[in-house]
Amino acid sequence: MRILALESSTTSAKAMVYDTETKETRIRTEAYGRMYEEATLHNADIVYEKTMAAGRNVLQGQSVDVVSLCTAWHSVCLCGQDMKPVTPVYPWSYTGASDICRELRKDEAYVKRYYHTTGCMVNATYPFFKLLMLKQQGYRLEDYYIMGQGSYNTYRLTGKRVATQCMISGSGLLDIKHKTYASDLLKEAGIPEDRLSELISYEKMYPLGEEGAKLLGISPGIPVVPANSDGGLNQVGVGALAKGVMTFSVGTSGAIRLTTPEALIPETPSTWCYLSPKSYMSGAAVAGCCICIDWLREQVGNGISYSDLESGVIDTRDTPVFLPFVFGERCPGWEDERAGGFSGLRAHHGIKHMYRAVQEGILFNIYHCYQMLTEINEEPTKIKLSGGILNSEAWTQMCADIFQKDMEVDEVQQGSLMGAVVLAMDLMGVKKAEAFFVEPSRVVKPNPDNAEIYQEKFRRYLKYYYLEK
Repeated sequence: MRILALESSTTSAKAMVYDTETKETRIRTEAYGRMYEEATLHNADIVYEKTMAAGRNVLQGQSVDVVSLCTAWHSVCLCGQDMKPVTPVYPWSYTGASDICRELRKDEAYVKRYYHTTGCMVNATYPFFKLLMLKQQGYRLEDYYIMGQGSYNTYRLTGKRVATQCMISGSGLLDIKHKTYASDLLKEAGIPEDRLSELISYEKMYPLGEEGAKLLGISPGIPVVPANSDGGLNQVGVGALAKGVMTFSVGTSGAIRLTTPEALIPETPSTWCYLSPKSYMSGAAVAGCCICIDWLREQVGNGISYSDLESGVIDTRDTPVFLPFVFGERCPGWEDERAGGFSGLRAHHGIKHMYRAVQEGILFNIYHCYQMLTEINEEPTKIKLSGGILNSEAWTQMCADIFQKDMEVDEVQQGSLMGAVVLAMDLMGVKKAEAFFVEPSRVVKPNPDNAEIYQEKFRRYLKYYYLEK
């Protein structure tokens, strides 16, 4: 059986074709490029077309038996009665609803009620608040179909206006314990439920339509697995459905996730609770990871190459502290308007000190989340590391040293694409997702001699973190 997995991620479209007999894979990527003057906004049609182009290029005229979709969590757009988008897609990184969230966060009872209903924090990341923003801008939400990029891709390929529970769990519109739309929130926003996509479980598949078949160069009628989230599918694709297995991704943004048998929502808002296709997930996400490295390189380093930044990387106790919130904060504080930057910067600090500080600050932000996550979950038995961090050996080792945990690195780095493949195998009766296991290609072990060094640096990080709140 040949499976085509298609992913619309934050900055690019990706496609993987996987042969279940030979285990061979091919991957293609199509960068979106800038779509609007406001760089964080997306055009739903361009993203869809780039995703189809990636699929067509990876297939090279060959046939497939099933198509499985993946996209980033937390996007939303409005479509007219003809299902054509009338607004841009507002992805997770768009913070235009910050003013609304700031006002709502003044009401502690509202914040707590919202958090315990949805597993999400009152934060501009979530589509619910972007919808309140659009309503404030004059859009009558009852006059439009409300879509995310994932549900839009599914509609274009199948003609079905549906969305998986996994996908909607990241929208801030789902009652996380009952796996239904939260009626009180729909009422608050003035959204009739029929304006939203039909909520479906992960088992549903629909036939590929003529339009999508033509764009991909394959036959219509083959089954399509509707879009699930990149984070949820990553949990599936790296074999992390078992208890105690943590996925740890450091890409444009970052996340740590644990599979749980039920919804785990701490009393005080800190970590999030969403759904993977197969189970609940307890986790934390941070806004600024590799995107902060890009910011340093372009805005501070005048376009210095990554290889120059990496060469002769220093590790000293006096690197400045970097708070990685130049694009706002998600976990643990959920302050979407929070600013970041350097503290303790001295005249002798050069670009490489700053580079190392940025790497440290990103990981300290995640480690801070990790401490909170493990307060409500047991310590993980294994951690699977993925993402752009793996392009830097020094940064990867730093990660193991800060956490003082073995970091498993898998051969296939596209965990979310592989998750889409594994889910398709499950639904097509080839292999159960729960039985899928990935043997690590290598394990990065922590250096115990660096434990106290990084604990001291982390204490400095926390000092400035709370000082700046």
